[in-house]
Amino acid sequence: MIADPQGTVLVLFAIFCRIGACIMTLPGFSSARISMTVRFFLAFAISMAMTPVLFDTIYPRVQGGGSSLVAVIVGELLIGIMYGLVPRLFVLGLQFAGSAISMAIGLNTPGASDILEDTPENQMTNLISFGGLLILFMMDFHHVVFRALVDSYGVMPLGGMPDSQKMLITLTDTLAQTFILMLRLASPFLIFGLMFNVAVGLVNKLAPQVPVFYISTPYLLLGGLLLVYFTISAMVMQFAQYFPMIFNF
Repeated sequence: MIADPQGTVLVLFAIFCRIGACIMTLPGFSSARISMTVRFFLAFAISMAMTPVLFDTIYPRVQGGGSSLVAVIVGELLIGIMYGLVPRLFVLGLQFAGSAISMAIGLNTPGASDILEDTPENQMTNLISFGGLLILFMMDFHHVVFRALVDSYGVMPLGGMPDSQKMLITLTDTLAQTFILMLRLASPFLIFGLMFNVAVGLVNKLAPQVPVFYISTPYLLLGGLLLVYFTISAMVMQFAQYFPMIFNF
């Protein structure tokens, strides 16, 4: 029998605020292809699973209720959003790399329906971003995030407002590391596109009467697709292997 039903519900609600805010921004779970009902019940189920683990830590801070719970809710939502934004920025970086690769190899196709979101993306970006996210799920990245959420109660305890400066520093550091990583992953294609276009420009100078740029486009696309064929597996694997280091803040 539960001695304090109100306190137990408040503990569950406090955990749900942090977990639900994280799932609201977590890549894959926050996809437009997943309904709000599924996300709600998923966050609720994870919150219930974490309640026995975190009950003794959270219960002294929420028992009795009162107006102080408003600050608790706001703080929990901000912390959960930050923990979800870090992996989301990491996955958005892969979409950025896919767009850069598409432009470098001359694959300038019209945007089609995105697999994950409602925004239009070209086929190369869809392929790379979906492959990277699939590898993350295969490596149980969501377990890493949920474990970090449980450990976050020792770093950011319930009841206090999070330090906005530290949160912004965390997000900016994540953006900087993600940009460097995605630049490294896309560098073979950028170098290939640069060298190919320089060579075509030199040929055009030698034979200005020939429309070299119109003739060279299929060769640029063919060489770029062959490069994608030989490197995409290593690209998505390096992307997944760097996730724990990016998320370890």
